[in-house]
Amino acid sequence: MYVEVSNLKKSYGEGGSFVQVLKGVSVGVEQGEMCVIQGTSGSGKSTLLNCIGGLDDIDSGSCKIDGVEISGLNKKALSEYRRDKLGFIFQFYNLIPNLTVKENIEVCRYLTKDPLDINELLDTLGMREHADKFPSQLSGGQQQRTAIARALIKNPRLLLCDEPTGALDSKTSRDILILLETINKKYGTTMLIVTHNNSIKNMVHRVIYLKDGEISKEYTNDVRIPAIELEEL
Repeated sequence: MYVEVSNLKKSYGEGGSFVQVLKGVSVGVEQGEMCVIQGTSGSGKSTLLNCIGGLDDIDSGSCKIDGVEISGLNKKALSEYRRDKLGFIFQFYNLIPNLTVKENIEVCRYLTKDPLDINELLDTLGMREHADKFPSQLSGGQQQRTAIARALIKNPRLLLCDEPTGALDSKTSRDILILLETINKKYGTTMLIVTHNNSIKNMVHRVIYLKDGEISKEYTNDVRIPAIELEEL
């Protein structure tokens, strides 16, 4: 397994404000798989993603990525893990407003020893003609494509996506999902996708449901529906 989470527990606060968000979650995802994590608000989806991404400390349990236990890493090693292994995509694009599309992407390009070719990436994402535009000159879908390019330029083996289509209309959502599907096939990128969109589960390899901080259901799709054929986005 490329992602191995075992009996992971995570809580916030103390005393009267103590909340246990994850209550012993165990998850396994193979290299190259696309995995959707679903559940109602407060079920622990984003917290699980943050723990895997090293953004949140865990209380107990194990979280191994590519065989490396990340829960005990010091600050420097954790920073290197995020730099070398991970790409993050969020619902909000977090682009730097006074940098062009290409410059926003290059910010992360300089962080890695083995970046993807930026022009090839711009072509893959359909953003070559927008390379010199600023974020304010882009549509929401184009901004999200830029955010995806920024995450991918590092050539990460693991892409963490938190509601990547949450702020987009149905047509643009489909375009982004087709794009993620293309990236998975072209680069073999492992993807964990947190989403409320119930249709996305049909296009991925593995589906995990969280309820009240625990896994309530988990399965793999024997037959996957291409993103272009998904309904009710």
